[in-house]
Amino acid sequence: MNGQPRPAATVTVAPRLMDEPRFLDVRELRVQFPTDDGVVKAVDGLSFQLDRGKTLGIVGESGSGKSVTSLSVMGLHKRESVRMSGEIWLDGQELVSASSETVRQLRGRKMAMIFQDPLSSMHPFYTVGQQIVEAYRIYTNVNKRQARRHAIDLLDRVGIPRPDRRVDDYPHQFSGGMRQRAMIAMALVNNPELLIADEPTTALDVTVQAQILDLIRDLQEEFGSAVVIITHDLGVVAELADEILVMYAGKAVEHGSAMELFQRPEHPYTWGLLGSMPRLDHPVRERLVPIRGTPPSLIHVPPGCAFHPRCPYADRDGIPCRTVVPTLDEGELHGAACHLPPRARSRILVDEILPQL
Repeated sequence: MNGQPRPAATVTVAPRLMDEPRFLDVRELRVQFPTDDGVVKAVDGLSFQLDRGKTLGIVGESGSGKSVTSLSVMGLHKRESVRMSGEIWLDGQELVSASSETVRQLRGRKMAMIFQDPLSSMHPFYTVGQQIVEAYRIYTNVNKRQARRHAIDLLDRVGIPRPDRRVDDYPHQFSGGMRQRAMIAMALVNNPELLIADEPTTALDVTVQAQILDLIRDLQEEFGSAVVIITHDLGVVAELADEILVMYAGKAVEHGSAMELFQRPEHPYTWGLLGSMPRLDHPVRERLVPIRGTPPSLIHVPPGCAFHPRCPYADRDGIPCRTVVPTLDEGELHGAACHLPPRARSRILVDEILPQL
């Protein structure tokens, strides 16, 4: 950093709260960006956990805080321009309070990320093979020839045709699907234990989307990685995720197993997401039902439940949606941050929501 010495790496050991601590444990994470217009509360008190070999899907509209969360775990925010608090424990090591050098040493080896747009994430002046080789040699004591052989093997594993030739191509010479595969190969080059995929199928046609999702699943089974899939596409998480976390305005509004969330969703925002998703297993309706209104400004978040200006149930039975922030019960297998009583939610779900899904 401008020639100045880096701070010494620090390692903090997590308190042993259970016999088997969760591999990834995010606790009350808050991420804020000061701007001339005010403070952007991009993530506001987010907590979730993930075990090895499992997949967590984080869903929500654009601006809900999904990508900011992933960049926080990876330590990719510029520390001078962001305010972060809370805790991020990765395999017993706390990352929020760790030095930049400590987190940098973990990237690529312990955790890796597949970015949304591989064309802008890969360097245009270097071949795909050179970039994979560089990522591999940072943590592995091998010569260039061995690293190149490993890069070719990885490109072959992720389905790149003629990898011994394509390894010398530049990113712009790859198609969108091939660039995404190359990005996956680069992320997996050091066998990371945590893989974060941020919108991994955006702008890809449906056949390539299916191939990418199958590839992530197969590689997870092979390497035993914990995987976080960040997307606004519920079809993607239905295909891959064991658990789903629904985010709105920087907060978690619902969390549960994929089966529970799709079969018995509990939050009105989740109902809206599911109602606006096209289904191939149901008769075609005249049109999809969008969620009314728009997501709130993260500078001026509405008081109480941030979803209440868009929620058709906010004024029922005198519930305090406009004044009190609802909480998501930690430790629940399936919970929703909603003031509607559970019995009322069940009745609305059965009578109004499920017949429309």
